[in-house]
Amino acid sequence: MKNVSFFFTVLLVVLLSSVSNAQRKTTRRTTTKKPSTTKNSTPAPVSQPAPEQASNTKPAASIPYVHVLAAGSGGGINDTAKVSLRSDNVVTKNFVKDRTPLAYKNIREDDAVYKQRIWREIDSREKVNLPFRYSLVEDNGSQRFVSILLSAIRNGVTAFDPIDDRFTTPLTTEQALGTLSSGKPDTIPVQDLDGNIVKYNIMTKEPSLDSVYKFKIKEEVVFDKETSVLYTRILGIAPEMPITLSDGTSLGQMRTLFWLYYPDLRPTLAKYEVYNPKNFGARMSWEDLFESRMFSSYITKSTLDNPFDQSLKEKYGKNTLFALLEGDAIKEKIFNYEQSLWSY
Repeated sequence: MKNVSFFFTVLLVVLLSSVSNAQRKTTRRTTTKKPSTTKNSTPAPVSQPAPEQASNTKPAASIPYVHVLAAGSGGGINDTAKVSLRSDNVVTKNFVKDRTPLAYKNIREDDAVYKQRIWREIDSREKVNLPFRYSLVEDNGSQRFVSILLSAIRNGVTAFDPIDDRFTTPLTTEQALGTLSSGKPDTIPVQDLDGNIVKYNIMTKEPSLDSVYKFKIKEEVVFDKETSVLYTRILGIAPEMPITLSDGTSLGQMRTLFWLYYPDLRPTLAKYEVYNPKNFGARMSWEDLFESRMFSSYITKSTLDNPFDQSLKEKYGKNTLFALLEGDAIKEKIFNYEQSLWSY
């Protein structure tokens, strides 16, 4: 009897344990089910693959246009000079790096008894002006004079629009460098590996810096009665280059690229040496060259006897000989004024 009761007890325990396990499984299934969406709830958006385009090209409005400057010849505005990893000179040139221009003497308005404004033009094709075209590349870049001007612009010197020579409209660095570009740009599509057009490159041929061979100079001649000295102070410098068509044909006319205020440019010019094949030991800086008037130029305009503010080209037209002689006459008049102030 005891054995029968023990058997029923064990059987009852097994049945109760099986029932509890079944209840646990049902509760797990009910808790893992996702709640059904109601009418007010919004279903989560389902990302669908975008339909394929009918053609391999993208819409024209979504394709970017990128301006690219194609490589030119003879040195361009994008030329970069690599710094020498070893000393490239036998003598260390620390004096050139630390050179600064001397401050100008202040001229009082009451002491300026004589003042004339003169516009000149430097042609670097003349033999005495060949250092303006010296194209050696050193650690500080190309030694062309126009490259020095472009380096000054990149380092913070403000360039001004050539619409006038009074420094009224400043240009950004990109605008100043873009004035050298000429000719008609070409639009070239760029495709990916699947043949889709991803962008359009507007290719503009990079100009050669050797084509910039003329420079305008605006200056004033002032006689200071306090020191009894006739000062010639440069106010601005502007490079010029020929006007060319898209096929490279020159029209025989020059265009002004930009104006640079010379007092802002002096610290940069003081750190560049002028090429002189006959003096290797003590070459002058570009700032010394302009202050010492060691260049050849001809006058194109002045305020002397010019009530209509005409340039010599406007006054004499195609007669360039008369314009050249008139420029020499202007220099003679200024020289005679200074000499007439002295008694011998």
